[in-house]
Amino acid sequence: MKATISLLSAVLAAILLAACARVTLENFSRIEPGMSEREVIAILGSPTESRSVDVLGVSGTAARWVGGDAEITVRFVGGKVALKSFDKPAAK
Repeated sequence: MKATISLLSAVLAAILLAACARVTLENFSRIEPGMSEREVIAILGSPTESRSVDVLGVSGTAARWVGGDAEITVRFVGGKVALKSFDKPAAK
């Protein structure tokens, strides 16, 4: 039982570290206007959080990736990148 819990903990830690490693300025620079959500997810992995809306037949999604000390936010309109931002809070 303890071996199973240890294995699951190790797998979870590896997944979290992999997600953190993708939230970089280099990967942010690879995201271009007009890219599909699928293309962005191929670069950054699954978002930490995502919210979608549909207004007058136009769909929009705001997705956020958080890793380490950085955050990437991408806004999609009609499934394509419309806006993106990279935030790295100043050290305290």
